[in-house]
Amino acid sequence: MEGLIMDKTSPKILAVSWGKIEVDGLSTGKDFKLFPGGGRAWDWGETGTRHKPGIQPADVEELISQGATTVVLSQGMDMKLQVGQATLTFLKERGITTHVAETRQAVTIYNKLAEDTPVGGLFHSTC
Repeated sequence: MEGLIMDKTSPKILAVSWGKIEVDGLSTGKDFKLFPGGGRAWDWGETGTRHKPGIQPADVEELISQGATTVVLSQGMDMKLQVGQATLTFLKERGITTHVAETRQAVTIYNKLAEDTPVGGLFHSTC
């Protein structure tokens, strides 16, 4: 499948700036879903995600199904993207360690975890 990394490590984020994320082994894009073994563009339209109520359980299901035991959720550069309580509950009920942070902080957390943890993440590069 195009855009997927074939090993089971989580791909590193090489750079992030307003409207642009560069991921090792993937093309540059605006928003990404990353997980052990790969990643892809994060299309909010797939699950009806909006800034409010924010990241939905359906947005994180793929991360878990791909083997993530820890999830990092970015809230955008200006913290406009919310994380729904249902999403946090969904992750907690499955024993998934969860980090929620501003996008640049989320990238730092994610890259550190990716060194030795099966981590997944949702990254939003604008507001």
